Amino acid sequence: MQNAKLDIMQTIQDGMQYGIQNFVALILMMFLYVITVWIPWLNVGTTIGLYKAIIGIGRGEVINPTSIFARENFTNVGSFFLLQGFVTIGITAAIIFMFVPAIVMGIAWGFAIFFLIDKKVSPLKALGLSYDATYGNKWRIFFLETICSICIGVITVVLGLIPVAGGVLSFIASLLCTAIFVAIMGVMYDFFSKKADAILAANQAKCTCEAPAAEPAAEPAPEPAAEPAPEA
Repeated sequence: MQNAKLDIMQTIQDGMQYGIQNFVALILMMFLYVITVWIPWLNVGTTIGLYKAIIGIGRGEVINPTSIFARENFTNVGSFFLLQGFVTIGITAAIIFMFVPAIVMGIAWGFAIFFLIDKKVSPLKALGLSYDATYGNKWRIFFLETICSICIGVITVVLGLIPVAGGVLSFIASLLCTAIFVAIMGVMYDFFSKKADAILAANQAKCTCEAPAAEPAAEPAPEPAAEPAPEA
């Protein structure tokens, strides 16, 4: 599983299915997010809630639009900010080396926030998991995301050129394409989540094998024999 390659066509097919299945719920969720994003602190929980929704969509679940307001979304805020800081600093440093390393690292760490939320690991562990799980698949991720972006742009522009109804059709198409793209991200995460589980299991087995065996308990020293009492 650790060496498995992302199936681009299957990912697109699953993404289209799950995106259409959750189209209405996802649009309602995005609407709720937009009208509340200006509220301090609440917007942090709703952002984490959106990531959770993407995870659920990628697993074929039907999401609840109001789940972005769930209380548990606020239980990991500190780690969320810490991870965002690590990613920002790392990618900013990578930009110095002519942008390409920054693109590679952006893809390699692209699922770290999902691992932080889903696997309940530390920010540094989430970065490491994302990097290891996407190993050998970075160009597939880049190609898939680029193709999706181009298709969305072409569809919305072409529909927008239709007289009279073009604007409405383009807007509806952009919403549907957004739902499908979000679902494709969820399907990709589900694939890499399974790879991460295999990595975690392998690391756990390795730690167990390398653990030193317990030393046998020391045998108690024999008691000295009692001396005979002197005769009277």
